[in-house]
This record gives sequence, structure tokens and C-alpha cells, in this order.
Amino acid sequence: MLAFELFVQGLIQGSLYALIAIGLTLVYGLLRILHIAHAGLFTLGGYLGLLIFEASGSLLLAFPAAMFLVGLLGMAIYRLCYEPILGRPPYVALIASIGLFIAMEEIYRLVFGAYGLSFSAPPLQDRVSFLGLNFKAAELLAIAAAVVLIGGLGLLANRTRSGVAWRATVTDPVMARAFGIDTIKVRYLNFFIGSALAAAAGLLVAILNNLVEPTMGSVPSYKALAIIVLGGLGNVPGTLVAALALGVIESFGTIYLGSLLDRDAIAFAFLIAVLMVRPHGLFGRATL
Repeated sequence: MLAFELFVQGLIQGSLYALIAIGLTLVYGLLRILHIAHAGLFTLGGYLGLLIFEASGSLLLAFPAAMFLVGLLGMAIYRLCYEPILGRPPYVALIASIGLFIAMEEIYRLVFGAYGLSFSAPPLQDRVSFLGLNFKAAELLAIAAAVVLIGGLGLLANRTRSGVAWRATVTDPVMARAFGIDTIKVRYLNFFIGSALAAAAGLLVAILNNLVEPTMGSVPSYKALAIIVLGGLGNVPGTLVAALALGVIESFGTIYLGSLLDRDAIAFAFLIAVLMVRPHGLFGRATL
């Protein structure tokens, strides 16, 4: 029973990792940019969701509103930060993204305070019996939200014209433009969706921890980078599997390796171990 409980807890954590990391994978797959500032959008989703919930008392409003607003900011970041430097070497965009992430953390500290915000009446804290185990309702919401959002992304990518254009642009942007696909619109869609998913993850973490703080995105940003490397850079299914695997590894590791390594160290030990065997990630392809 302990093993099953650890496995489910790992899936819950892995679901949150997946929502964060998929946005990074989408951006890298399309533009070959490591979008570090994505973690700042994750934090902003927590802040906006908390404030909207406190004002309205409704999570049904807080989730879509926070996702929409953060999605718009993601599009603005592409337009103002990345688009002007797309022709530069990749490290230029990486440096810009790191600088933007640091600036976002400082802005949150100035606007919302250094010690973070909490819900006055934390939602979804009731215990629910499921599969013979007791969970917080918020934990079950995390898995359900990940399934719905990632499933919706899959349907968008495979069943709509926009999704087909999106995948074609990622595969061969030159050929996509030759067939009349507006690659600029695809890029905006890419940033909107990835940022919205990060916002949902930020609000879910805020509910689970009853806390949003300026540096909330720091550790998830490192883990999300580890996940997209494990999954094969730009590989969305690989990122999903790697995120869930990392969540499960951490869950078991905290019990059986907790005296040797903390939770975050376990994640990076797993990354190093995998890359020693498969340098291009679990699902990436070796390049010559």
C-alpha cells in the first residue's frame, strides 16, 4: 500500500511538472530557445489566480482568467523580447530570458511583498477517499487539470487546422511558409498556450501550498529544464513521460534516499544517471 501511495503522489507531482515543462518544450521545439522566463509566468499564474479567487470566491473564474492573462503576457514576451533577437546566436535569447526572469522575481517582490501571499480561506483542503487512499481535493484537482489541459492540447495539435499548422511549422518552418502557413501566428499561439499551462500549474501549486512567493518559480525552472532534456529537447510526449517519471522517482526517493539526498538533489541525480546512458534524453534522437 505504501508503494501505491508513493506512486500516486509521484503522479500528482509529475502532473504539475508536466504542465510547467510542456510550455518550455513547445518554445524550444519551435524556436530553439530555452525560455527561462517561463518560470516567472508560472509564478504570476499563482499570484493572479489567488487574487482573482480572493476577489470572486470562484476557482471556476480564477483558473481561466489567470491562464488567459498570463497567456497574453507570454505573447507579449515573444513580441518584445524574443522576436527582435531571433536572428542572433541562441545564447543571446538565453541571456535575455534569464535577465527577464530575474526582473520578474524582483517585480513580484516589490508589488506583492517579499514574504508572499496566502489564501484567506484555502480552497479544496477537504480530504477525499480515492482508490483506498486519502487525498486533499486539491491533489485530485491537480491530476484532473493536467489530464484535461494536456488532453486538450493533444486534440488541438491533432484534430484542428491550427494544430496541423503548428506541427508543420515545428517540423519544417521553411516548408510550412511555402505552403502558406502564417508562422508568426503559430508562434503567438505557441507562447499563449505554453504560458497558460504554466499559469494553471502556478495556481495549482498555490492551492496545494497555500502560498505564492516571488521565488516560487526558481526550483521548478531548473526541474523543467531537466525534464525537457530527459524527454528529448522539443519532444512533447517525451516531456510528459519524463515529468511523470521524475515525479514518481522523487516520491520514492524521499522515502528511501531521504537520509542521503533531498528531494531536489534526487531529481538531478536521476537526470545525470539517465544522461550517462542516453545523452540525447529518453526520447530524443542522436545527432551526428
